[in-house]
Amino acid sequence: MIYPLDNEDRKIYPPYHLMKYLCHLQFYQMPNISLKNTLLATVFSLSTLMANAQQVHEPNLNKPEWSAAYQPFRIAGNLYYVGTYDLCSYLITTPKGNILINTGLAASASMIKANIEALGFKLSDTRILLTSQAHFDHMGAMAAIKKMTGAKLMVDAGDSAVVRDGGSSDYAMGGSDTMLFQPVKIDRILHDKDVIKLGGMQITLLHHPGHTKGACSFLFDVKDDQRSYKVLIANMPTIITEKSFSDIPAYPAIASDYAYTLKAMKGLNFDLWVASHASQFDLHKKHQPGDAYNPAAFMDKKGYDEQLADLQKEYDQKMNTTGK
Repeated sequence: MIYPLDNEDRKIYPPYHLMKYLCHLQFYQMPNISLKNTLLATVFSLSTLMANAQQVHEPNLNKPEWSAAYQPFRIAGNLYYVGTYDLCSYLITTPKGNILINTGLAASASMIKANIEALGFKLSDTRILLTSQAHFDHMGAMAAIKKMTGAKLMVDAGDSAVVRDGGSSDYAMGGSDTMLFQPVKIDRILHDKDVIKLGGMQITLLHHPGHTKGACSFLFDVKDDQRSYKVLIANMPTIITEKSFSDIPAYPAIASDYAYTLKAMKGLNFDLWVASHASQFDLHKKHQPGDAYNPAAFMDKKGYDEQLADLQKEYDQKMNTTGK
């Protein structure tokens, strides 16, 4: 086979299809084997650059903390932090392979890999990929890591379209060609209360829409030598649009979804909680690089309740100001 890429590649990387066709027209007419090899190498390198240029357009938001390195650490039991200074990625290890939740920006793949290896694990042992929301700052490296590991990507149904088109249909960010990510093939669609199982771990997806149509949190148990902990990885329902909710035809249920999520999250029970952004749960006040293992640092129900109270006020103010 001259062209090893399958139909999924053609959908995700449109330039490949054109470049492979051009190469095909001339390939067999070339008598020089070295020249053939050079052309093939050039074509595929150019195709990769074109694909990246078309699909990955991360904006310069002046947020260095999103890409700054952060020392990975053990949160509790078999749950580890492997993300950047502010964009959280979580590794859950099991005897049957590992689960990675969120991948930060497109350029974060190598950092996440290094963080996982620094903890003594292998990125190649990743079996399942999850995301708490389909935005470029959490999905950026997902396609690359999926390709590197062969892991199965599981996504909340509400975000499935956005994951497949790389963010172009997102109700808030879809109009900008600078807030996209590489489209990714989904292996399993998830719904509220679905359970993800691997190597004895059971992770329950909680559908918490609003921030995105398929924003979600994850609830599961881990344990160490002392005790077990119920952990919540919370996707906080921050409002990212400046428009009135009634002025968003691409998401007619946005107001009711936010109301649902705020109510649902207030009723959750857990021992430890973390979130999609380190700043949302005061990670850097609770843990400094080099600190000893201390799950109790993340037993912060008061901080969780305060965050939700602030978000409820923001929601109420928006509803009162705009009507809906």
